[in-house]
Amino acid sequence: MRGGLTEPGPTRSDPAPVRGILQAASTAVAVLAALALFVSACATGGTGTRDEGPAHAVAGTDARSAAAPSLAASPRLDRTSAVALLKSDPKVSDAVKRDLKPCVADEYPVDLSYGDLTGGSADDVVVNVVTCADLVGVGSYVYREEDGSYQNVFQAEEPPVYAEIDRGDLVVTKQVYEKGDPVSAPSGENVTTYRWAAGKFATVYRTHSDYSGVVGTDPTPTPDN
Repeated sequence: MRGGLTEPGPTRSDPAPVRGILQAASTAVAVLAALALFVSACATGGTGTRDEGPAHAVAGTDARSAAAPSLAASPRLDRTSAVALLKSDPKVSDAVKRDLKPCVADEYPVDLSYGDLTGGSADDVVVNVVTCADLVGVGSYVYREEDGSYQNVFQAEEPPVYAEIDRGDLVVTKQVYEKGDPVSAPSGENVTTYRWAAGKFATVYRTHSDYSGVVGTDPTPTPDN
């Protein structure tokens, strides 16, 4: 001690800034290493892990959603396979089968529509067979997919007839002709709406319309016997 003053001793450097710098450098190195690994995986077309073997569900996701049946993913009939199905179906009449000939080239007189009518795991298929000359419906059918094959669960073969899907119901239209009516000008139509219940289609209501403008409706549910 000189003159009552204390001489400053050697100061110790604070290690906190040094640790912070080292930690930041270590983090940067780890990030660069991870980035290099990611770039390397992308460049080789890999996924960062082994390419072979099934992928596993990511934690936090619902694995059941991947296994749920998808209507859009179900195989669908095209016109050619629908014609083959109709020809092999013993329920389809011989008269309708005779009409299953190409109109032009390989264009068959068959209309297809898809939708959920029976509550199955795949889309149901509505098939309408029409004539080539005047497009009159000669047969309407509904096929339900069961165990990988299509089963005939509905048919109507009283021409002129045409079936459609309307908000989950099956709607079948039959045109009515009076004596002397040309094919292009029926007098009216009968529309029957069916709904799937207890393993079959049941009639829920019928509507008759006269093209002259008079409309009659029978809204009372009627069982399909």
